[in-house]
Amino acid sequence: MQVTETLNEGLKRAYQITVPASDLDAKVNEKLAEAQPDVEMKGFRKGKVPMALLKKQFGPRLLGEAMQETVDGAMSQHFKDSGDRPAMQPEVKMTNEDWKEGDDIQVDMSYEALPEIPDLDASTLNLEKMVVSAEDEAVDEALKSLADSRKSYETKKGKAKNDDQIVIDFVGSIDGEKFEGGAAEDYPLVLGSGSFIPGFEEQLVGLKAEDEAEVKVNFPDDYQAEHLKGKEAVFAVTVKEVKKPVDTVIDDELAKGFGAEDLDALKGQIRERLEAEYAGASRAIMKRALLDQLDTAVKFDLPPSLVKAEADQIAHQLWHEENPDVQGHDHPEIEPTEEHNVLAERRVRLGLLLAELGRKNEITVTDAEMTQAVMNQARQYPGQERQFFEFVQQNPQMRQQLQAPIFEDKVVDYVFGLATVTEKPATKDELQAAVEALEEEEAPDA
Repeated sequence: MQVTETLNEGLKRAYQITVPASDLDAKVNEKLAEAQPDVEMKGFRKGKVPMALLKKQFGPRLLGEAMQETVDGAMSQHFKDSGDRPAMQPEVKMTNEDWKEGDDIQVDMSYEALPEIPDLDASTLNLEKMVVSAEDEAVDEALKSLADSRKSYETKKGKAKNDDQIVIDFVGSIDGEKFEGGAAEDYPLVLGSGSFIPGFEEQLVGLKAEDEAEVKVNFPDDYQAEHLKGKEAVFAVTVKEVKKPVDTVIDDELAKGFGAEDLDALKGQIRERLEAEYAGASRAIMKRALLDQLDTAVKFDLPPSLVKAEADQIAHQLWHEENPDVQGHDHPEIEPTEEHNVLAERRVRLGLLLAELGRKNEITVTDAEMTQAVMNQARQYPGQERQFFEFVQQNPQMRQQLQAPIFEDKVVDYVFGLATVTEKPATKDELQAAVEALEEEEAPDA
């Protein structure tokens, strides 16, 4: 094999690879020799068919396969010898298009090499970690929310008002015709909850048990059911019962309803959950600060193809967010802006840096971590968990999507362990303000 460099400019590389016909012939002979013991042919015992006859019969069929393997082997050998790692799939083109059996193979290969990434001295990084304790007030507030989720109602006399629950039968029609999904019996509706079509609940305020009403509403123009969008509907409603909310007693019995031994144990669980949420938010803020420092601390050339692909993806994603009605790709060509390009450069730089840190420090995602990630994702598809597992097993791209954030977080935690981290006591409100500031900056997420 002969490799001739034709371009070496920045990260761009191009080579002409010549594979001698003898190498290709050797590959075909190798494949024939592997198959020979199992070949049966009239006039010969199994495994005794002469090689010349095998080559005449099966050689042309194996030639294409051998050619592909030979070129792939030549490319692999080049990357092994050169130490280059291509940023994206190399572009390969056979140059002697009039090739015939017996000729050498000539291939042009071009790619962008991944850059050499400078070593990072993580001990020079300084980070601040917000530490927030769950105060009694926050625990009590969360406890009240839990109690409200178990809110009960008791029958009352008189007219219904907001926050009351009314039990109703209703039948809806459009232009005098009933429509699918427009009727129910013994439906419990909390007035003021906003769970029905705008304007529906308001017309039921002031009704009492056994009252009947005709409720007129307009389905919103963006209603999920296409055949109901913007349509005017009339609902015949019968009120069967009016109930008022009853405050839930916060005591040991309530705690047992949530699986805790008593009220103090439930409060302890709430405190742990809140502090875990605070720690997660604090980590996100510290991670952003780390990425900001890494973005300015380590500089290296970026493969233009990766930056362009990332900028195109950012622009495409934002366009669809601004045009949610367009589901497919039947839309005008979307050109990235300078802002998209800057963000793409940041993402590519940080992605390559974190990947290199992980590679050099042998950070990997374990099978157990991947299994847990798949299980977490599978919970979104109740009753179809097995099918989801099988889909992930057969889909390398999906596995990569699940693995990437786990790998990134492990690398980030590794850097956290080397950096100088100063803990800063903070209040819940200060943490919330920092989170909101972070969300404003991440549009889209960097």
